[in-house]
Amino acid sequence: MTSPGTSERNENPAPGGHAAARLLLLREEGRSGPPRRAALARLTDDWLTGLFAAAAPPPGTALVAVGGYGRSELSPRSDLDLLLLHDGSARGAEIAALADRIWYPVWDAGLALDHSVRTPAEARATAAGDLRVHLGLLDARPLAGDAGLATALRATALADWRRRAPERLPGLGALCRERAERAGELRFLLEPDLKEARGGLRDAQALRAVAASWIADAPRAGLDRARRCLLDVRDALHLTTGRATDRLALQEQDAVAAALGLPDADALLREVYEAARTLSYAADVTWREVDRVLGARSARPRLRSLLGGRPVTGRAGGGKPPIERTPLAEGVVEMDGEVVLAHTAKPERDPVLTLRAAAAAAQSGLPLSPHAVRRLAATAKPLPVPWPAEAREELVTLLGAGAATVPVWEALEAEGIVTRLLPGWERVRCRPQRNPVHTWTVDRHLVETAVRAAALTRRVGRPDLLLVAALLHDIGKGGPGDHSVAGEAVARDLAARIGFDRTDTATVATAVRHHLLLVETATRRDLDDPATVQTVATAVGTLGTLELLHALTEADALATGPAAWSSWRASLVADLVERVAGVLAGEPPPDPGTAAPDAAQERLAVEALRTGGPVLTLRTRAEGRTEGDADGTAPEPVGVELAIALPDRPGVLPAVAGVLALHRLTVRAADLRAVDLPAGLGSGSVLLLDWRVAAEYGSLPEAARLRADLVRALDGSLDIPARLAEREAAHPRRRGLTAPPPRVTVAAAGSRLATVIEVRAQDAPGLLHRIGRALEGAAVRVRSAHVSTLGANAVDTLYVTRPDGSPLPPGEAADLARTLEAALG
Repeated sequence: MTSPGTSERNENPAPGGHAAARLLLLREEGRSGPPRRAALARLTDDWLTGLFAAAAPPPGTALVAVGGYGRSELSPRSDLDLLLLHDGSARGAEIAALADRIWYPVWDAGLALDHSVRTPAEARATAAGDLRVHLGLLDARPLAGDAGLATALRATALADWRRRAPERLPGLGALCRERAERAGELRFLLEPDLKEARGGLRDAQALRAVAASWIADAPRAGLDRARRCLLDVRDALHLTTGRATDRLALQEQDAVAAALGLPDADALLREVYEAARTLSYAADVTWREVDRVLGARSARPRLRSLLGGRPVTGRAGGGKPPIERTPLAEGVVEMDGEVVLAHTAKPERDPVLTLRAAAAAAQSGLPLSPHAVRRLAATAKPLPVPWPAEAREELVTLLGAGAATVPVWEALEAEGIVTRLLPGWERVRCRPQRNPVHTWTVDRHLVETAVRAAALTRRVGRPDLLLVAALLHDIGKGGPGDHSVAGEAVARDLAARIGFDRTDTATVATAVRHHLLLVETATRRDLDDPATVQTVATAVGTLGTLELLHALTEADALATGPAAWSSWRASLVADLVERVAGVLAGEPPPDPGTAAPDAAQERLAVEALRTGGPVLTLRTRAEGRTEGDADGTAPEPVGVELAIALPDRPGVLPAVAGVLALHRLTVRAADLRAVDLPAGLGSGSVLLLDWRVAAEYGSLPEAARLRADLVRALDGSLDIPARLAEREAAHPRRRGLTAPPPRVTVAAAGSRLATVIEVRAQDAPGLLHRIGRALEGAAVRVRSAHVSTLGANAVDTLYVTRPDGSPLPPGEAADLARTLEAALG
């Protein structure tokens, strides 16, 4: 809470010495982390104790710290959570005056204050109806006054908590789930909320509350260190920003990293993600145990009533009923809803037991007991290298379980088992991905790709190679250079370690090296150019590898995020795969001059030649089908297809792109090519443009308006650059982080028919218009263009020629690349 304003104040201001001592403490170089938080709490304790004593408190009163302050965990900008407790014997006016003499100096000092005034009975009643208040009282700590009164309240609050735990813990669990839905998963967010996100400080507090209930306890390993890490980061965040914030914004990360002695923002995020992973796993295990215990308690009365009130007994007529143990695999059983080790299991003699237990758990859809994982981590015999066939099969079985793989893998990660099984995994563990297209950290993305690949195993002849390639495809991230090239070497070593023979190892390494080849080629290259298809065929080598890469491409994209895959991309990749398969099967490549438009494009082209002007259609698209398909469900719109045909002429690309920008249509993908119609349909060259666009906001413009503006842009009566500049001046966009500069390159040997220029830049309104204008100014002809937008990044590939249709010489191509970079910069 903030100060209530200029109402009646205490005549004695806050001691100036406290503010100076606080500032000195926060600036002290040698003290940080827990020692500084404890020192700040002690300093604040002494100050508040002095305020309380100077206020001449009546008997039966106490000042109590609750919540984070009660735990002595004061960050530089933390709220002070205070409770003024009284036994009810003093007059109300006396208690109000006492409160004013404490609260106002705190406000005057510029500190945030969360305060309340209650009797013990009122505090208990409030806690009974407000879960957050009850949690705060569990950490109550006497500061001044009647310590017995405060201590009794804490003891009572704790007793109430334990007595009512069966009804309060489900509510606490629901609060944690609601918060996670709202704030997201801390270890996957580029700008995480250290307190509210799942795996953050609120979850650490919830785990303390569960432990205090005596119902269940969290795994202790690493928990305190994880909590300290998040608190240290929050301290540094408060000091670098000067604000009471828990959100680790991008622009603050380098400064926070420097304050903590870390090399850069990525190192900071990895520390934060590791801590959040520990807390998330502890929360998963703890809440599962809470559900199990509470479920068992509620089941006993029901079972007793079914038995006519007789006690539930074991076989000998007394004691607890026997616990059922169901065998799942050699040395592995299910017990009480978890996968545990059998009594006869010998981890120290059975090197495959870890993978066997993990595979059994994933295939059964059951959690792997944390006690079993801990025992395996501590005692399991290391696997020989190369692995025996059984170990390799169990790994493939684990990866092929789909979504059930994830919690089992997380359990192995929690005890460090994965990095022992797969040397090199530590480089990708908890590694952030700065590209906003990505949903996950690198390591989780690899596991999610294997999850997606598990659903595609029926499409390939070697599902084992698909699953392992999916797990390893980004293993090269985190080092210098191209991660695909670096990952090829790591994947080759790991595949051999796992026990694949030389041929299979080479296939996995090839899949990792070329896991981006199909989607990048399909969306950025001209598939009608024989050089494009031949380049892919040469890289892939065999039909089996092509089949594998096709499935891996889809799994990788689906695991990346919603912006990385669509029916449009799927169709482009499938088209490329079909063409490459033909080349690998020995079929002659098609003549590039014979590629004909489809029926819809042909109709547009004929009409464009007949009218001599642009013809266009707009069609709303849904994932996998067009608007109007009826199968009982409403399709989810993913954009609008805009098809344009017009007689070939200069200036088409900048004109169309500029008109779309004026109408606030964001270009998600585009394809441009020139075609010559058969003699019977007309004579002349026609430009066909296929665009996938989305309205930036509001509704889509009418096709007639788009056509009218396009005609004006082509005849010069619509000054697009001036209109775009006017709009930008009237409504400037909010500037965030500075984007990397654009990069324009010439693709070596990209085509024998044209020069291939690739543009990578931050997506922005009018970007494609500026590219088109620069190309027109350079007097080159655009033979085809392939536009792709991924999140905030645009990757545009342009096939350009001289006006006579010949490719540009190397020197001219390099000059053009520099011209484009300058125009975009």
